[in-house]
Amino acid sequence: GRGVARAYLDVASVKGGPRRELEALGLDLTPYIGTHPMSGRERSGPLAATADLFEGRPWVLTPTRDTDTEVLNLALELVALCRAVPVVMDADAHDRAVALVSHMPHLVSSMVAARLEHAEESAVRLCGQGIRDVTRIAASDPRMWIDILSANPGPVADLLADVAADLDETVTALRALQSADGSKFAEGAAGVESMLRRGNAGQVRVPGKHGAAPAAYEIVAVLINDQPGQLARIFADADSAGVNIEDVRIEHATGQQAGLVQLMVEPRSVPVLTAALRERGWSIRQ
Repeated sequence: GRGVARAYLDVASVKGGPRRELEALGLDLTPYIGTHPMSGRERSGPLAATADLFEGRPWVLTPTRDTDTEVLNLALELVALCRAVPVVMDADAHDRAVALVSHMPHLVSSMVAARLEHAEESAVRLCGQGIRDVTRIAASDPRMWIDILSANPGPVADLLADVAADLDETVTALRALQSADGSKFAEGAAGVESMLRRGNAGQVRVPGKHGAAPAAYEIVAVLINDQPGQLARIFADADSAGVNIEDVRIEHATGQQAGLVQLMVEPRSVPVLTAALRERGWSIRQ
């Protein structure tokens, strides 16, 4: 039957299963559309929300032939109000896509982070920005992720099987690098290099800002003290120099009240920003 609402939207991270469950109940699905805002944080709950949480992020809509046009338009209005970017997809294609770009990477991140659970403290103290980047999403709520993964197990398992095959090949190649036999060593080196180059080829396909093609930015690294207002000063000084900061990363120095701020800017802006920051007393690291 049909309820009293003009439209019913869900924001679950999996789309095919819920749609099939509703169809099995024999409901009128003309007022329903499955949606998925592709934005979130490793922290859960309303206190983790921000006003710009959805800004510039994809928001997937999965209409079917049964979806009422007015319902689709209302969904598009909601996406626009949240300043997100609408993306129309088939429900099952969406589920395969999120398995690739979200669900499988989350499990891999958790597997890497799990290696640290019982690692020696002397090793953990050496953690830098690389391991922080890889394990950041592993901090998410496991209960939420059990719900997500149980709704999309097939596509995720298929991808993890592919990852496992790559891991097996890489382990074999690394073992060959231990060999004193020159031909085995060369074979192992070729195997590792092939894996790394495949990673290069995949990484360059990751979209840049606002979903645009990836841009080549250069880094201006600035040493800062761990004091309030340091980042705000850097951003203000960059703005005064007429330089737009495209992205920023912060690497904290182990055991010190200091860090390295990596400002990503267009190549032509590097000399201008470097000179301006040095003039204002900042320590630039080459």
